[in-house]
Amino acid sequence: MKESDLYLPLKRFLEGQGYEVKGEVMDCDVMAVRGDEEPLLVELKLSLNLSVLLQVVERLSLSSKVYIGVPRDVTVLKKKRKQILKLLRMLGLGLVRIDHEKDQVEIVLDPIEYKPRLAKRKRDRLLGEFAHRVGDPNLGGTAMKQGIMTFYRQQALSIAEYLHENGATKASDISKALNDPKVRAILYNNVYGWFENVSRGVYELSPKGNEHIVDWLNTQKDAESNQ
Repeated sequence: MKESDLYLPLKRFLEGQGYEVKGEVMDCDVMAVRGDEEPLLVELKLSLNLSVLLQVVERLSLSSKVYIGVPRDVTVLKKKRKQILKLLRMLGLGLVRIDHEKDQVEIVLDPIEYKPRLAKRKRDRLLGEFAHRVGDPNLGGTAMKQGIMTFYRQQALSIAEYLHENGATKASDISKALNDPKVRAILYNNVYGWFENVSRGVYELSPKGNEHIVDWLNTQKDAESNQ
């Protein structure tokens, strides 16, 4: 298939919508004009990738009605349709699928001004994590599998370090010592498997927790000695 194979089905479709259509007008694959409306531009592509997007975005300086025209069975659209449509909306681009064998055209997305809806709850959580996290313990770009130091993890480490130094202790006493009202919940939920409930309200380190906190303290000592 060639990109030009997509042209005639699209031309006939647009003409059916009252447009006058011409191909290859000053580097624009397809240009359609209807009355006093701003021109409609379509770039015909056999696939969707970054190079295509960079090229098509340039057309937005000529018109706000810019589409990408692709074959109906383009692979990436099948695999990542939701993400691609979201990106095109953000860029203010439209998308057309063309079946040149059946002479069919489908408008998948019209270009509109993108106004993202603010996820206030997520933003508040983001700001909360930033404000509460102690210091800057992570290198930006660190893979999640390497373990990101969150504020929650910092709290759990403080509790584990306290238990390592003091042995089995009541949750209320740890909370007072660390001035952290979330201690009881962290011990109870035991997300990392570091703690064991040995009696009512009393916790100690699990074997896993003891091993982890020893490794953590040794890492901290090495870091301090290298400074």
